[in-house]
Parts: sequence; structure tokens; C-alpha cells
Amino acid sequence: MIKTLLPRIVLFRKEVVLLWQAFFAPATPFYLKAATLFTAFYLLNPFDIIPDVIPVLGWVDDLILVPLLVSWIVSRLPINARADHRDRNDRQGRRDGPVIEGTARRH
Repeated sequence: MIKTLLPRIVLFRKEVVLLWQAFFAPATPFYLKAATLFTAFYLLNPFDIIPDVIPVLGWVDDLILVPLLVSWIVSRLPINARADHRDRNDRQGRRDGPVIEGTARRH
């Protein structure tokens, strides 16, 4: 079970970062931004489909529904928003700029 759970957790983390950056991208449609806000509200809202006072089952809906909603929203993001996410991550790793003395970069 751990072998199947760990890759899903890593994927979920990447999807959350992508969703966060796509939320601020102008290419992301309004309805996906609203769905992102709804997902965050559902996670923080004390009223759930299955109340949290029921042991274990109350948390299971949060642990299943929130990742499903995040994956659904990410799967519907336009290519422009995904490309913007990739460009930002590439720029952070490379630090584009002219090379000075072979190791330092000027910003």
C-alpha cells in the first residue's frame, strides 16, 4: 500500500503547486479559479459531506475528495497555464543571465 501511496502523494504535491501558480495565471479560466477556491473552502469548511465527528470516515472524505478535485481541475487547465508553470520552474532552476567569470551570474 505504501508503494502506491507515495507516488500519489508526490503527484498531489506537484498538482497543488501547479494549481497555485495557475490560479494567478491570466490564461486560467474563471470557472477553474472558482473551483480552486471551492476546493480550498471545502477543505477548511467545518461542514463536510461526512461530518468529522464520525471517527475515520469524517477524514476519509477530505483525504479522497480534495485530491480528486485537485486532479480534476489540473486536468482541465489550458495548455497556456501549464506552459507558464513549466517556464517558471525552468527559470528558477537555471537562473538565466550572462555568465561572469565562469561561475557567477549577473541578475
